[in-house]
Amino acid sequence: MRVRKTLARCGLPLALLMCMGLALPALAEEASIAPGGCVIIPDDHGNVVGECPLEHTDVEVEIAGFIARVTLTQRFANPYPDPIEAVYTFPMSEKAAVDTMLMKVGDRVIKGIIKERGEAERIYREARDAGKTASLLDQERPNIFTQSVANIMPGDAIEITISYVEYLNYEDGEYEFSFPMVVGPRYIPNGGPAPLPEPIPLEEPLPDGPGVRPAPIPYNGRHVPDADRITPPVTPKGTRAGHDISLSVDLNAGLAIRDIQSVLHEVDVESVAEDRAVVRLQNRNEIPNRDFVLKYKVAGEGIEDAILTHTDARGGFVSLVLQPPARLAPEAITPKEMIFVIDVSGSMRGFPLDKAKSAMRQCIEGMNPHDTFNLVTFAGGLGYCFDRAVPNTNPNRAKALEYLANLEGGGGTEMMQAIQAALGNQNDPERLRVVCFMTDGFIGNDMAILDAIRKNVNQARVFAFGIGSSVNRFLIEGMGREGRGASEVITLESDGDEAAQRLHERIQSPVLTDISIEFEGLPVRDLYPAPNAIPDLFASQPIVLTGRYAGRGKGTVTIRGNTAQGPFERAIPVTLPGDEPANDVLASLWARQRIEWLMAEDWLGMQVGHPKPGIQQDIIDLGLEFSLVTQYTSFVAVEERVVNENGRTRTVQVPVEMPDGVSYEGVFGDRDEGAMLMGRAAGAVPQSAPMAASKGIRLESSAPMAPSKSEAAADEAVGQEVLPEPETRVVSKLAPELRGLAAKVRNGNYTEGAVNVRNGIVRVFVKVEKIDLETARAIRDAGGKVVAEMHSENTLYVAIPVELLETLGALDFVKAVLPPSA
Repeated sequence: MRVRKTLARCGLPLALLMCMGLALPALAEEASIAPGGCVIIPDDHGNVVGECPLEHTDVEVEIAGFIARVTLTQRFANPYPDPIEAVYTFPMSEKAAVDTMLMKVGDRVIKGIIKERGEAERIYREARDAGKTASLLDQERPNIFTQSVANIMPGDAIEITISYVEYLNYEDGEYEFSFPMVVGPRYIPNGGPAPLPEPIPLEEPLPDGPGVRPAPIPYNGRHVPDADRITPPVTPKGTRAGHDISLSVDLNAGLAIRDIQSVLHEVDVESVAEDRAVVRLQNRNEIPNRDFVLKYKVAGEGIEDAILTHTDARGGFVSLVLQPPARLAPEAITPKEMIFVIDVSGSMRGFPLDKAKSAMRQCIEGMNPHDTFNLVTFAGGLGYCFDRAVPNTNPNRAKALEYLANLEGGGGTEMMQAIQAALGNQNDPERLRVVCFMTDGFIGNDMAILDAIRKNVNQARVFAFGIGSSVNRFLIEGMGREGRGASEVITLESDGDEAAQRLHERIQSPVLTDISIEFEGLPVRDLYPAPNAIPDLFASQPIVLTGRYAGRGKGTVTIRGNTAQGPFERAIPVTLPGDEPANDVLASLWARQRIEWLMAEDWLGMQVGHPKPGIQQDIIDLGLEFSLVTQYTSFVAVEERVVNENGRTRTVQVPVEMPDGVSYEGVFGDRDEGAMLMGRAAGAVPQSAPMAASKGIRLESSAPMAPSKSEAAADEAVGQEVLPEPETRVVSKLAPELRGLAAKVRNGNYTEGAVNVRNGIVRVFVKVEKIDLETARAIRDAGGKVVAEMHSENTLYVAIPVELLETLGALDFVKAVLPPSA
């Protein structure tokens, strides 16, 4: 929890505020932003050269009621002696209806136009080769985008402004807005890792002819043909990407704001009025390595029914926000077949896996007496605690918890095998199968996974938990939706116990099942989700329907379904106006919903680039009509003035940060830092010389980290000297369960609660004053090995020989040493 501030109560009704229009963004004003240095290209000797062409991203958010307008401005500059093309892979919301792109070149502003993707790429390519400044915005996934900017001249700067609209999340009286800041490392299954970019040292002379993007190394993975488009280069350990981010939220809630909470960032909150506040990141140059998550509540018992409408030349658009009934306790609890699936791949190593294990432990302990269960793990292959689902007995739970405690992260993320195992053989006639997935979702075949769930869920229910601070929300949300269950993100600072409690509450007493919605006397059509295909409501969330209508109408919307104690029905009077120019964002939101529905009709075809006939063209038509970026439509902007006479450029890929809390060693393997230089997330890394220091890229120090004599201790636990009894002040930094731990170890192993010693090594959370290279070096000198870092909490995940715990606690900058899950 970063900030919680109580504000006064009063304000406008929610429905009234939601009718307020959200204007398209204005171009960001020129700002004085110092350029950052970064690692972008390794030369032939493995040395680091270059600076980053992306300097800064500024994000402005306007929230009015249930809708957010998000505007981000990316500032690119050229610190090199030659003209460049900058290519940046970045995330936006998985729900975003991206409807605007502007390019600012000097004092000139060029508005991007939407074109079919192939046509947009042709326009961009021809402009680039002709020496004109141009920009191109492509969608790779609903939450991954590529921005290309061509012919940035030496010393020049270009600003790209992108804007989108989306609905907010709402559950149990609390609104949530999230903004992703980094694309996490994607594992590419079935065919090997993603290709590496071809290194081009900047010192070499430019080749003859027009500049072109380096051709990717051929990829033989048929399931992810666009792997190179979703795996941006990652900065090496101990370095920064150079670009940073600022963010502000203008919150107009419509009702008195009760409290505001920023989950992962320090923020300043300015109370403008009782129903309005402005939230800003305290650090205006924040490292973009974790999601921004804002939660807030408003006065009142809960969300109200709301009807929003808009009309234009294309017809009428309507959005209905329907409040759910209260959750009721069931008269009897139906037994379940619980299948717990946990991701133990390399990207989960350290903080994420520990958080998943903590939450999973509570899920297992919270089962009902007549449930059966099994625990399945996946990484490069599958693991099972039992050969089949077993009764929920004390011995079986104890075995499962021991199996869970001993899990460690490593290897690939072959999730398809886990989907097949979790949803196959649904042959218990007395129990409903409930599958609980815990993963960061860092995979490239995410659409194929959604396809497999959709086709194989049958009568089961899938509940997906995204674990981490930058999870693949597109996959996590989609798993819950296609699995007819629910989804939730558990950040590294969230309470896993509360998440487990919510899981059991949702399973035992759904809010509303077998839902249908009937429209009487209203000329509505093309509603999403379809009124006869609305998924069961497991959480206290509103039902949001988006559709079209033809002409004025007055009638009734009736919701029917079943609660835990019987049938439910509510009728709501609705009036649709013939003329309503306000709320123009509803058209974009409706088109975005229809595009998602079309994609879901053939997720597998979307994954491999060959959807069913008609789907691709329907998406193209929607993108062009509503000016939206889609898989098949892109924004392109061209400044007609020629600035680069010979049209020759170098392509520079902007590197991204490793997500906060994710282990470099887990993603890239236990290799030296040089091997991870500019590595792709799927495990393909150059086997080059060790990384050299470069100006502006190291944190706190430009000196390379010298090998420690005790570095091997954390890996092999051999040859360690027995230390004398520590002083009281040293022991006080250790959590009680870690004090005197070495004496409890037998044959190198010991397990109790969250404390797990294997082969003499214990993994602990170390809270420090700050995270920098000096801190990491001191921990290595003390015999430890930093497995992962969580900057949001100044916490390190450290592996260390158990007999050196007191030495670790004696370090001046260490504030506390805690067991995992503490």
